[in-house]
Amino acid sequence: MRAQNGDQSFAHRCRVYYEDTDAGGIVYYVNYLKFMERARTERLRELGFAQSQLAGEDLLFVVHSSEARYHAPARLDDELLVSAEVIELNRASLRFKQQVRRATDATLLCEGQFLVACVRTNSLKPRAIPETLRVAFAAVSGAGKQSKQEI
Repeated sequence: MRAQNGDQSFAHRCRVYYEDTDAGGIVYYVNYLKFMERARTERLRELGFAQSQLAGEDLLFVVHSSEARYHAPARLDDELLVSAEVIELNRASLRFKQQVRRATDATLLCEGQFLVACVRTNSLKPRAIPETLRVAFAAVSGAGKQSKQEI
């Protein structure tokens, strides 16, 4: 399903700590991926699904592919807003569009897309996204028609 832009936005707040930065106090580029991972996890939690609960149900979400663009640096002590919007919902995968913005002035720092596959815990083989989870994501993303791309 191709998701439509829904009214319900989501943003995870986080702070830049010393451990996130280089010697100049600027966020090291790979840490944006960590911030975005946390936002996807918190998005699931907001929908009522904990990663630990899903693992117990033979379900994991794994990143299949990622793309990131860096626009401006975040610095030590900045507060960040990290979005996690589902833009595509398939049988066994989700595509997230994410942005990292500075909370004080909404400056876009980094943006990316992540294809996240649903797999079985032990075999890591693809599995269908459970209907309850599919319905929850469709409700907040306004999912529409079926996508031609599928994992």
